[in-house]
Amino acid sequence: MFKPKYKITPKMNKTLVEIERVRGFLDAVKLKDDWISDMQKKALILETHHSTHIEGTALSLEQAESILEGRKIDGINIDDRKELLNYKKAMDFISKYLGKDDPVTEGLIREMHKITVKAVRGDKADPGNYRKVQNYVVNSLTGETVYTPPSPLDVPPLMREMTEWLNRDKESSPVLTAGIAQFQFVHIHPFIDGNGRTARLLSTLILYKTGYDFKKLFSISEFYDKNRPAYYDAIQSVRKNDMDMTGWLEYFTGGLKSQMEEIRDKGAQIIRQDAVLQKIKKIGLNSRQEKAVKYLIINAKITTAQYQAAVSCIRRTAQRDLDDLVSRNILKIVGKSNTDPTKYYVLL
Repeated sequence: MFKPKYKITPKMNKTLVEIERVRGFLDAVKLKDDWISDMQKKALILETHHSTHIEGTALSLEQAESILEGRKIDGINIDDRKELLNYKKAMDFISKYLGKDDPVTEGLIREMHKITVKAVRGDKADPGNYRKVQNYVVNSLTGETVYTPPSPLDVPPLMREMTEWLNRDKESSPVLTAGIAQFQFVHIHPFIDGNGRTARLLSTLILYKTGYDFKKLFSISEFYDKNRPAYYDAIQSVRKNDMDMTGWLEYFTGGLKSQMEEIRDKGAQIIRQDAVLQKIKKIGLNSRQEKAVKYLIINAKITTAQYQAAVSCIRRTAQRDLDDLVSRNILKIVGKSNTDPTKYYVLL
């Protein structure tokens, strides 16, 4: 029987309390549906990009955003593009379980994996099926084997024990349950490939199911990808400490807390700036300019190309709209000159 070993330290307890505070803030705050929708879209792009980037895709965030918005990008790896789109599909799949009390089954996990790796790199990951061979976790820089997972014969019973524990455990904080499940899944490494992505999907699924979806505004993979050595060290700390998950859970909850703080700050900023938008509306902007101001409130800056993409217009129209906003003292240009290719616009 699977029984995770860990202690709730004062640091962890404080972090959990702070996460609950942000959860309460998000439940109470009144943000307009279009703001929530825009923030959710941005969070989904970040999660999809960073989770696949951790596993080796070479796409930039800008390229990922373009692909996910349906724009054609030349000169990119086909498998990188497919992995990105697959992960987006997997995120959409787990969103169907938001707030649902359905059990987390092996079948559900297999389906997540199948969506994540289907038709990528020659289907070598055997989508949805547990591995039948021994695999290894290798340091991509040194080629050193850093972890040898359990034998393939042990995978089915270990997965059964983990899912039984997930559906039996009703006392732990859902946040800790999500963190424990993420580590244990990576530790079992049940599939030939795609284990890291599926593990992060699993932890997100658990948060979604238990009322800790935070309005789908967070990207835990962004936190991991910003400092991958710290992410890998946190995972390895469990194995170095006789399978005690305390260090990993401090790291996991700390990452989630940092995401929650960003969401809270962004929400507070939007509440303040929504009042600014109402004032700007009285000036009489066109619909494209209003949409661009909303984009700026969330993203802080906008280029001419981003304006085109955000409001679906040609470059000449975008530049005319932007020049008008500058002349009205709503935006200002940041750049050496109006012809500077790196120039962008911010709200005054």
